[in-house]
Amino acid sequence: MRNFIENTNNMGENEVISAALKNAGIAALNEMQQAVLEVGMSKDMLLLSPTGSGKTLAFLLPLLTTLSYDQDGIQALIIAPSRELALQIESVFRSLGAGYKITCCYGGHPLRTEKKNLGHPPAVLIGTPGRILDHLERENISFDTVKTLILDEFDKTLELGFTAEMKDILAHLPNVRRRVLTSATASIDIPAFVRIQKPVKLSFLLKEKSLKGLSIHLVKSPVPDKLETLYALLGELRGGSALVFCNLREAVERVSSYLTERNIENECFHGGMEQLDRERALAKFRNGTAVVFISTDLAARGLDIPEVKNVIHYHLPVNEEAYIHRNGRTARMDKEGDAYLILNEKEFIPEYVDPLPDEFFLPMQAKDPLPSEWATLTINRGKRDKLSKKDVVGFLFQKGGLEKEEIGMVEVRESYSFAAVKRMRLASVLKKIKDEKIKNMKAKFS
Repeated sequence: MRNFIENTNNMGENEVISAALKNAGIAALNEMQQAVLEVGMSKDMLLLSPTGSGKTLAFLLPLLTTLSYDQDGIQALIIAPSRELALQIESVFRSLGAGYKITCCYGGHPLRTEKKNLGHPPAVLIGTPGRILDHLERENISFDTVKTLILDEFDKTLELGFTAEMKDILAHLPNVRRRVLTSATASIDIPAFVRIQKPVKLSFLLKEKSLKGLSIHLVKSPVPDKLETLYALLGELRGGSALVFCNLREAVERVSSYLTERNIENECFHGGMEQLDRERALAKFRNGTAVVFISTDLAARGLDIPEVKNVIHYHLPVNEEAYIHRNGRTARMDKEGDAYLILNEKEFIPEYVDPLPDEFFLPMQAKDPLPSEWATLTINRGKRDKLSKKDVVGFLFQKGGLEKEEIGMVEVRESYSFAAVKRMRLASVLKKIKDEKIKNMKAKFS
């Protein structure tokens, strides 16, 4: 990284981007990312592209070419509607290895930690509207030096009721030169207070209601309560990852409790959960510990959930747009995926489901869903303790006695870390490491 920092000021834009892609291990850009790069950062931009298409990388790459190590103060402000999306943007930016200071501000963890970090302003500030406005009102930050404003998933931000906060924040940006708005839907009205000037519009939204590679199925529930039907369906998926959508938080928790009682490893996700619980749930789904993830439509957009094989509409979507966004979680990047609508005898297929799905018949005797081969180890140390993925993996090799193939995905967050290990080895690993130090630090392992 040091060479990158030392040489960037002498690099051309193409060299900066090539170095960043090399650091991130990215060999090629997709069509959308290439188009954004060609437009660059000289004009305002409206980018319309589906969730999971790589919008984050698309707007971060040209941003790198505008940043300077010689400038004090915040140079770019990125606002996201959810904590998870803000953290995802931070993670992608760090993977580019550019060496600029970046700070992520969001609710659910101590304000004082962020305030201390903002004492030396970052080059790039990422945050959710409520927390950003909180820092502004406390005069913890100044936006006088901000030249670039990026509003990610802007329509979702307005949909979640942050219009007043956004208006206040944008009123504190006197010197912005470039504005970039992204959205996963075309139905977006841009308020006047955004002050976007004749933006270049790039749209990569699918014109079809169904994705290429997506197969849609109808599953009939013989009784109004669909829990047993869902269980039988999961048994037919034979361990393939499943994202189950419910319309209400209470329903999410009820479905999760039922599956837990049936010994199905699952995670639930909704806006009423504590931040650590939400991040742990996402980590366990990403690393394969939980192959079933039950959520409200909060998980339909803006979350880093890769390679979901099956989308299950336990409840019918509230409208066509929600249906499209839910289905967009599978069959990405030319891969194949399946979506299932579970309907009881009183429910009907909505008109926007076109063509009509084929019926998926469940067996008379339900199979037990396959268990996951992974488990998640939680460590109460993270980035603020200078802990890295390499540190965690090395620790599990040396102190836990694990082999390379027995360690899965590792995620290091601000104050804790998650590591996937083979389930059959978890008990022995916990026994070996319970009194060990990681990077010369005492830690709790669970």
